[in-house]
Amino acid sequence: MCVVISMGGFLFGYDTGQISGFLEMPNFLERYGQQRADGTYYFSNVRSGLIVALLSIGTLMGALVAAPIADRVGRKWCVSGWCVILCAGITVQISSPAGKWYQVAIGRWVAGLGVGALSLLVPMYQAETGPRHIRGSLVSTYQLFITLGIFVANCINFGTEKKTSTASWRIPMGVTYIWAIILGFGIAMFPESPRYDYRKGKVDRAISTLAKMYGIPKNHRALQIELDEIKAKYEEEVQRGQVSWIQLFKAPRMSYRVAVGVALQALQQLTGANYFFYYGTTIFQGAGIENSYVTQMILGGVNFGSTFLGLYLIENYGRRRSLIAGALWMFCCFIVFASVGHFSLNRDDPPSTKSAGVVMVVFACLFILGFASTWGPMVWTIIAELYPSEFRARAMSLATASNWLWNFLLAFFTPFITSAIDFQFGYVFAGCLFLAAALVYFAVMEGKGRTLEEIDTMYVMKVKPWQSSKYVFPDTEPSVVEKRRASHASNLSTNPTTIGEDHETTV
Repeated sequence: MCVVISMGGFLFGYDTGQISGFLEMPNFLERYGQQRADGTYYFSNVRSGLIVALLSIGTLMGALVAAPIADRVGRKWCVSGWCVILCAGITVQISSPAGKWYQVAIGRWVAGLGVGALSLLVPMYQAETGPRHIRGSLVSTYQLFITLGIFVANCINFGTEKKTSTASWRIPMGVTYIWAIILGFGIAMFPESPRYDYRKGKVDRAISTLAKMYGIPKNHRALQIELDEIKAKYEEEVQRGQVSWIQLFKAPRMSYRVAVGVALQALQQLTGANYFFYYGTTIFQGAGIENSYVTQMILGGVNFGSTFLGLYLIENYGRRRSLIAGALWMFCCFIVFASVGHFSLNRDDPPSTKSAGVVMVVFACLFILGFASTWGPMVWTIIAELYPSEFRARAMSLATASNWLWNFLLAFFTPFITSAIDFQFGYVFAGCLFLAAALVYFAVMEGKGRTLEEIDTMYVMKVKPWQSSKYVFPDTEPSVVEKRRASHASNLSTNPTTIGEDHETTV
């Protein structure tokens, strides 16, 4: 199940990885680029920026639109529907005639709707379904498959880049259909999220799904404890009434958590990782690397391999320590990368300073080691754990939209910025990484070994984030429901619907 569902991340990564190579393929340049007086072809900053970045506008919109749909029809069938939208976008791109570069850009926007929706739905489904003791690793497989998608795209680009026909880019683009079909049909074989089923009154099915996920009998005590927590949270939802966007910001500590989620996703982009993945081929050509497609494969391989380290770190060292250490590691890497690129590399004749180019590739790999093992997978996990069930879809959509907004801004403006300040752009990312470490220290709760309901309670109780990893709930503490009812009585509305001890809804 984990492999099939994570194909949503693979689609995201595959698209990210392939576009970098397309921009340097001769046939793609001739069909959609601009011609100089000497007959050579090139992409202007505006054109390349739009082709790369319109996907991100689509993803931003897809993430926002998918939230209310997911709350209405469920997580599972939404995934299949958005796979169809993604395939439509690929069809628009692959059928673009010569000279119609804007059709490629529009096709990427349509495909982006699907990718953005999946970037919301897949981590949400994984978090709501996964057992607490492996939830972090389970959600992190979304990022693992993003990195696998990038690596596979790099390899396919390398295999087709020497072709002189449209096959050089249409083959890797067309392969996207395979991944979308695997996800769209594959998820139909699996159950709906148990927390979604519980909220919709399908209690028996929710219990059955949880029992299967934990591999224990339906009457097991551990399952009963988790069901009691889900029940307590659901009772609060029922008393608050219909969920709305306004209520999202009025609910206990939700404005704070939405702000944290939006900031985390923005800072994941501002780590600078996509600086390498979107424009890596172009960057390393400028650094004097002869076959930059090979360099992209190396970076993609490091990215994929390092994510396995992240799966270990998240459950053994926790979210907070890993994210803070990762941000500081990447900070150091970008300082070296930017300094060598600006002060040591001869940008007019890169081969004359080959050693500088090698140092830049090495520190780019070290940077990606840090990103792929910490901020790459763990931010998606934090976002999936950050919100209570009733608000999860809407709040995650805002956080995910933040990711895609900054993805667009960086993808579009990077060519302009690098033209003006070259590799000094790395200093900007370094500053953002220092800010990212501070945000995690002061604002993010440790979710290792906690249920989603326990994490929600810690935020409501205003546990200090730097003490959250060792926090123990007092035995004498009033129940979560009682505490939140007393503290936020003004937000609750009277509703006679209750849930009995046997987890059946009664009126």
